Amino acid sequence: MAWKLIWLFLLSCGMSGLLTVLGSIGGHIFGRTALFVGAVVGGLVGIALAGLIARSLRLIDRRSYAPTVIGGTIGYVLAAVIAVNNLETPVVSMLLVSLIGLGAVVGSVGRRREVHRRKGT
Repeated sequence: MAWKLIWLFLLSCGMSGLLTVLGSIGGHIFGRTALFVGAVVGGLVGIALAGLIARSLRLIDRRSYAPTVIGGTIGYVLAAVIAVNNLETPVVSMLLVSLIGLGAVVGSVGRRREVHRRKGT
């Protein structure tokens, strides 16, 4: 189970990070505001896509998809708020990507614990 969570973390960080960069590149063509909009849209699509891939790889079960994506989205929003306030230091922005993966893992684990509690195990 620990390996599945590690892979989920890496997958969530990688997909959302990659699509955030691609979204910002695409948005940059239309101006500064579109750069940020493109980054956010790309990142959110990356989180949803990471959840779908994780589900197809059986890293998470079908019912854990929504909590995993919600957790990743919360991590993404936190990371975006902190990153916007620290644009002068790219290292901080790169480290903040880990909040996305952490949010996805917490969402996934929270769902698993809820299922086990209902079963009485």
